[in-house]
Amino acid sequence: MSKPVFLGELLLYWCHSCNVPVLGKKCGCGAATKKVTVTPPGDIRPAFQYDIDLINSLSIKQFNAPLIPPGRLVVLNKTPYDDRMDEIIVDGEIIASIRFEVDGLRWVLLPRLSGAQRLFEGKDRSTMRNWVVIESGAVPFIIKGASVLAPGVTDADAEIQEHNEVVVLTPEGKVVALGRARMSGAAMLERGRGVAVKNRWKGIHCALEIPEGGQNWNDAVAANSDILDRFVERSHNFIKNVTETTQRPVSVSYSGGKDSLAVLQLASECLEDFDILFADTGLEFPETVENVEAIASQYNRTLKTVSANEAFWKSVDDFGPPTVEARWCCKICKLGPITQLIEENYKNGCLTFIGQRKYESDTRAKSERVWKNPWVGNQIGAAPIQDWTALHVWLYIFKTGAPYNPIYECGFDRIGCWLCPSSSLADIIRLRDTHPEFEKRLNDFLLGYAERMGLSREWVEHGLWRWQTLPPRIADIARKKGINTVPTTEQEGTLTFTLTTGYSPCKAGGMSAEGCFGTAIDLDCLESTGMLRAVGKVSYIDGVVSVLKDEDRAQVFASGTVTARSDTKNRARRLMHGLELSVRRALGCRGCGVCVGQCPSNVIGIKDGVAVIGDVCVHCGKCIEVCPVVKFDMLS
Repeated sequence: MSKPVFLGELLLYWCHSCNVPVLGKKCGCGAATKKVTVTPPGDIRPAFQYDIDLINSLSIKQFNAPLIPPGRLVVLNKTPYDDRMDEIIVDGEIIASIRFEVDGLRWVLLPRLSGAQRLFEGKDRSTMRNWVVIESGAVPFIIKGASVLAPGVTDADAEIQEHNEVVVLTPEGKVVALGRARMSGAAMLERGRGVAVKNRWKGIHCALEIPEGGQNWNDAVAANSDILDRFVERSHNFIKNVTETTQRPVSVSYSGGKDSLAVLQLASECLEDFDILFADTGLEFPETVENVEAIASQYNRTLKTVSANEAFWKSVDDFGPPTVEARWCCKICKLGPITQLIEENYKNGCLTFIGQRKYESDTRAKSERVWKNPWVGNQIGAAPIQDWTALHVWLYIFKTGAPYNPIYECGFDRIGCWLCPSSSLADIIRLRDTHPEFEKRLNDFLLGYAERMGLSREWVEHGLWRWQTLPPRIADIARKKGINTVPTTEQEGTLTFTLTTGYSPCKAGGMSAEGCFGTAIDLDCLESTGMLRAVGKVSYIDGVVSVLKDEDRAQVFASGTVTARSDTKNRARRLMHGLELSVRRALGCRGCGVCVGQCPSNVIGIKDGVAVIGDVCVHCGKCIEVCPVVKFDMLS
C-alpha cells in the first residue's frame, strides 16, 4: 500500500450531540467535537446514495447483512492505494474501507472492529456469512497479534472460500479480529494444521453504542455554518484583493467539477462582472457539457468556450494510449484549446480564478495561490479555495444550492476526461454501466493497440496500459498472472516519430515533451550500441532508458514512447530531436564507420558490423550529424 501523504491539516471532527461531521473543534450547536483520525491526505467527501448502495451490496454479498442502515450520514476518505480505496466514516467512526482490487477486478469491503460489531453482534450468526469462532484460550494470543490457527477454530461458516474477508468471533459472539481466510471453511472445520485467518484488525472493541440516526446534509451544513462563513469570507477577500491588484478582465475557469463550481459561486457573490471559460477536451461526459450550459444560464454570465472535438482520436494512433508518464493528450486536448480561448478573447490579458485545492495532490499543495500562466503569458491564475477540503466544497454547494454535475451521484469522485490514465481502473470499468459507448470505443482501440504491440487482452482488462513503467505492486500482479507488459519488436511497424511539446496543464514545473515512434523499440539494441550516449548520460533500469543532458531529463520506453522535461520548450525539443535521431541510428546502423572518424574523443568503434559508442563519451553529438542513417532518413 502507498504511504500516507500529508498535504494539509486533517480537519475532520464529529459532533456526537448532532451526529454530523464538523470541520473544526466546535459544532454550530455549541458542543465540542471529537477528532476523527483519518488517513492522510484527508480529502473527505460525502457519500451519495450510489456509494452507500455499493457498500451495502458488498456487505450483503460478503456477510449477508447491510453495513449502513437508512438515515445515516456517511463520509468517505480516499486513501493511498494501488487503485481506489475509501475509508467509510459513520457516526464519527471509521467502520470499514472499500477498495477495488486490480488482480481480481472487483470491489471488496474491509470492515473494522466497530463495523464488524454492527454486522454481527446481537445477531444469529447462522444467518450470516464468512465468520469464524475460536476457542476462549486463543483470544489473548489473537489480541497480541497472532493469526488464527486451524486447531483453535471451534466453528466456522462452511462456505468460506480461501481469500475471503472473514470476521473472527469469541464463543460468546464478540468480535475479536478481522482478516483474510488462508483456507476454506471446510478445511477450518477439520481443525488440521496451518493458518486459518491472517488478521488485519484485532482487539476487543468497546461496547457497541450506535447514536440515533435521521440526520441529513442540511443538518451538517447548519453544524458547519460558522466554519463555512469564515472560509467563504477569506475566499471573498482573496477574490476581491486579487481582482483589484491585477486590474485585468476577470474570468472563472469552469470544468463541470465541484471545485470550479464553488469558485464560480464565490465569484458571483462578490464580483459584478466576469466571464465563464470552458475548454471542451472532446473527452467530457455529456452530463458535463449539459451542466456547463445550465450553469451559464443560471448565473447569467457570458460563456466563452472552445472545443478540441476529435483531436484525441485523430492523434491516438500516432502517440499510442496516454500514460501517467506521457500525457500527450493534455497538450493536444487541453493546452491547445485553452491557449486559443485566452488569446482570442483577451488580447491584453486576463485574470482567471481556478478551482485548485492543495488536498488534491503534492503538486497543487506546493503551488502558489496566484501565478502566471506558463503557456499563456498574459493570463494570471488564482486559487480562492486552495485550503478547502472536498467536504468544505460540498457543504458550501449544499448550502448555496449551486447546481452540481449529476455525474457525482453515479460513483465518480472526480470530473475530467473520462479516459484519463490517472483515473482509477474502478472508474474506467464503471463506464460500462454509465457510458457503455465510451467504454467500448476505448476498449476497441486498446485491444487493437495491444494486438499490434504483441500484448494480451489481460493487459487491457487490468488497466496496465495506463503506465509505461508499472508501479511495483501492479507489476507484481502482472507477474503473478503471467501478463506480458513489454511490447515486442517483432511486430511490424513504420518508424515514424510524432512529437508534441509545451507546458502540461496536468503537471507542474518546466516544459515537457512527449513523442512516439509508432512501434515498439528494441532497448537491447540501444544498450548494446550505446547510441544514446551521443545525447547525454545514459542509464538502463527495469526496461527504461533514462538520459540526462545537463539539467534536462528524458526517458525512452520499449513501447516507442519518449518523454523529456526541461526548463524551456526549445531545450526540450532539442533533447527529443537528439533522441529521435539516436534511436534511428541504433536501429539502422550499417557499420559504415563514418562516425568513427568524426568522433573527437575516439570512443566509437565497429563491433559485429555496427558502430558502438563507448562509455566515456562526452555527449558532443557530432557523430549524429554525419550519420548516413540520419542524413538520408533511411528508416522512414
